[in-house]
Amino acid sequence: MDRNQIDAHLQFFGELGVAGLRREPEWRRPAGPDAVVSQVPHPDAHGEAPDAVAASPVAGSPVAIFASAAEAIAAIKTDLGDDCRRCKLHGLGRRQVVFGVGNPEADLMFVGEAPGADEDLQGEPFVGRAGQLLTKIIEAIGLRREDVYIANVIKCRPPGNRNPEPDEVEQCEPFLFRQIDVVKPKVVVALGKFAAQSLLRSLEPITRLRGREFKYRDAILMPTYHPAYLLRNPSAKGDVWADMKRVRSILAGG
Repeated sequence: MDRNQIDAHLQFFGELGVAGLRREPEWRRPAGPDAVVSQVPHPDAHGEAPDAVAASPVAGSPVAIFASAAEAIAAIKTDLGDDCRRCKLHGLGRRQVVFGVGNPEADLMFVGEAPGADEDLQGEPFVGRAGQLLTKIIEAIGLRREDVYIANVIKCRPPGNRNPEPDEVEQCEPFLFRQIDVVKPKVVVALGKFAAQSLLRSLEPITRLRGREFKYRDAILMPTYHPAYLLRNPSAKGDVWADMKRVRSILAGG
C-alpha cells in the first residue's frame, strides 16, 4: 500500500470518527464471523485513562473486537480489576470484587443488586441462601446454573448490605452494561426492586414492575422478586413462578 492509499484510508476512518488505534493483539486480529465487539472504558481501575483507543464510528465510544464472548467477558473483568477503587466501597470493608459468572453466550441473564456476605467471601454472585434458591428457580425452568449468566448492578458488597448509593452505581453499572451487551441474552431477569429500578431508570415499586415485560438493550427485561425476598415471604413464590414460566416461554420462542 503506497502513501496515497494510506492517506485515503486515514481520511476515510477519520470521517467515520475513528480517533486512534490500539497496539494490543486483539485490535490487530481480523474480525471473523463470530467476533464480539465490546466497549472499552476510558478510565482504568485507578481512574487513569488508557493510551490511544479507537472510537466507535457509530457512537464515538471506544470499542474492541474479540474472537469470542468468553474473551470479551474476560477483558471486561480485566478492565474492572481485582482491586477496583473507582468508588468508596473499596475502603468500606469489601473483601473482593464479585464480577459475574456463567455462560457468556447465555440466552438468559439474571441481574441482582450487589454481593452479600457469602458472595463477598466466595467471589461469586448468588451463592448464599438466596443464591441456592435462585439455582432451584433456574432448574425449575429446565436450565442449569451454568447455562445462564448471573451478575449484579454493583460488584462490591456495601457495608451492612445497605442499598448501593448513586455514586457507587454510577461508577460500576457501565461494567454491567458491557456484560449485557457481550452476552446478548434474549431475556434479562431483574431480581428485586433495586436491580429493576436501576436498569429501567424507574421509581415504580417492584410490585408494579413485576409481571411486565420491557424492551431493554435488544433483550426483554422481566422484573421479579429477589430470592432473598422469597425467603422472607414464601407466599410470593407463586408470582415468581408465573414470571419464570413466561421467561421459559419467551426462550422457547413463544
